[in-house]
Formats: sequence, C-alpha cells, structure tokens
Amino acid sequence: MPILYKRYMKKAVKTKKIAGKTYKKRKKAGFSDPIQAFLLVGAIVAVSALISCAVIAVHSSLNKGNVSLQENESEQPEVIETVEQTIPEQPQSQPRRVEVSPPDVEKKEPVSTSIKKYIPPKSSPVVKQTPAVKETPPVQNNAPAATTVSAVINPKVPVENKGTLVFIIDDAGNNLRELEPFLRIQFPFTIAVLPGLPHSAEAAKRIRESGKEVILHQPMEAIGGQEPGPGAIYSGMSDAEIRAVLSRNIDEIGPVAGMNNHQGSKITMDKEAMRTILAFCNEKGICFIDSRTTADTVVPSVANQMGIKIAERNVFIDNEQNKDAMLRYISSGLARARKSGSAVMIGHTWSPDLAPLLADQFPDFTEQGYTLKTASDIIKK
Repeated sequence: MPILYKRYMKKAVKTKKIAGKTYKKRKKAGFSDPIQAFLLVGAIVAVSALISCAVIAVHSSLNKGNVSLQENESEQPEVIETVEQTIPEQPQSQPRRVEVSPPDVEKKEPVSTSIKKYIPPKSSPVVKQTPAVKETPPVQNNAPAATTVSAVINPKVPVENKGTLVFIIDDAGNNLRELEPFLRIQFPFTIAVLPGLPHSAEAAKRIRESGKEVILHQPMEAIGGQEPGPGAIYSGMSDAEIRAVLSRNIDEIGPVAGMNNHQGSKITMDKEAMRTILAFCNEKGICFIDSRTTADTVVPSVANQMGIKIAERNVFIDNEQNKDAMLRYISSGLARARKSGSAVMIGHTWSPDLAPLLADQFPDFTEQGYTLKTASDIIKK
C-alpha cells in the first residue's frame, strides 16, 4: 500500500509537473498574444498611414494642377477681361462658375487651361441687363412735333413767281479790293469787266472762280467827249477796226458770256457801228446788253432788224450813293419785273454799300417770289 501510494504520488507529481509545464507553455503562449495583436495593429496603422500619404499626395497633385491653372489664367488677361465683362450680365443669384476637369490619365491629354466665354443657349440670348423700366405711353400735351413747329415758324408755302431779276455790276477791273465783296454774294448775277486795266484779267478770273458770270464791259465813245478808257470803240472806225478791238478785248478777259457798253451814247446811236458789233456778238455766240446810256439808242431797232435778241437796262441802282436811294431804285426794278416779267438792274463795283445791300435783300427777293438769273440766262431763255 505504501509502495503503491508512493508510486501513485510519484506519478501524480510527475503528472503535475507535466501539467505545470503544459500550463507554463500555455501561459507563455497566452502572454505572447497581445504582442502579436499590437504588431498587427501597428501593421494596420502603417498601411493606413501609407494609404493616407498616397491620398494626400494625389490631393496635392490636384491642388498643384489648380494652382497652375490659376497661374495660366493670370497669364491670359484678355480672356479674364472677357469673362469679367460677361459676368455682370448673369443674374446675381447664379454666379458664373468656371470648371476645369482633371486630366484624363488614360488618354494622357494635357490639361486645358483656356477659359471659354459663356455662350448662352439660343432660346435665351444674353443681353446687357439694364434696370427694368416700365414703358409708359408719351404724355399727350397736344404740342406739335419739332418739324411741325419749324414748319409753322418758317412755312415752305409755294410763292407765286413775280418775275425775274437780273443784276449787272459794271466797272470791274479797276482794282480787286472793290470787287471782293461782290464775289461773296450767294445768288447768281453778272459782272462786267473793263478791258486794258491793270487788274482786268485777274478780275475776270476771280469772277469765274466764284461762279459768277463774266461779260465784257466794252468802252464806247460818248456824246459829251468823256474818255471811255482803253480798248474803246470810236465813231468813224471801220468794220474791221471794230472787230479787231472787240477780239483783242475778249482775248484779254475771256471767255465771256456777252458784253454791254461802257458810256457809248454816241456809238449806240450809230446804226452802222451797232450793226457791226451785234453781228460780231452773234458770230461769237455771246449776248449783248444795251446799258441805255442815252434815250436815243438804236440798239433795239437794229437788233430787231437783224433778228438778234438782246437785253436792255431798266434801272441804274446807284445813281445816288446812299442806301435809302438804292433801295428805292431796287423797288422800282421789282415793280418792273412784276409788270413785264423781268427787270435788268445795273450797279457799279465802286459803290461801297451796294454789295452788302444786295446780300441782305437776297432772302427777301426769294421769299417774295422773285427769281434771280444772269444776263445771258434771260436772253437765251
């Protein structure tokens, strides 16, 4: 019994030792499990950190792409200016956004940095927005329109034609100073130039350039014996001599539309001399105006016999050198035009008040219904 007990005890002790070792082993194994868990957690954290770093790197690259886009935008001031001009046109509640897509990695296409101007759909065109103002109908104040008012103030009512006025200004060529005011008058008239004077050719040239009509103011012998001036026709001249004088004078100041006589009371009473002069004018295609320096002129009768149409002076404007007197003479010319259809009125360049007077009276002439023409116009009509 004691032996068996000893054996049992030995066996039990042995078994206990074995069991203790097993326990120790198990205990050691159980003690190492937290280390493994820690290592596993650490590995997971490391992997997570790597993944986070990768995500941050991708995010940084995307941010760099956006920064480069912003830099490229700053390098394109014209595009940005265009966008800034377009943005105010959009409604306030919907601000303009510019979206840039990330690059396509598979296609490896470069990121587009151009910003296209917003193009609205055709159904809703974008126009410059102005403050909405409700359109209201115009106030009916019964006031006439501007054109109506001007028509009332200055009505363009047709006026009955009361006749034709022809103004002839004699004695040009003495100087250019007296001539200049007449060249600035706006209506058509005729200026007669004396030949053989220092300014004859230049005066004729300036008259033509101003658009006025030039005629030869032909000097002729007078009854009283006054000197008519250079290039004159005298009684007793032959037909050839008269023609030579006329040709020389026209060559100097021509081309001319006609001629009238300077002085010439003696020659205009001479039928033969006047027959030669009128024939010369007819051949040259120029007209003749009788200044009627004498009541005994034979020019109308000779012209009638030759079948040549002429004109005759009706009024001398400046026999008296004052404005009131000249207005009276012009008024008599207007009465003549109303009665017979036309009036020829002659003045002179040496009358200082005549040019301003004619310029002032011109609007009245037209408003009253008178027509103004040149000497050749009235003869050739």
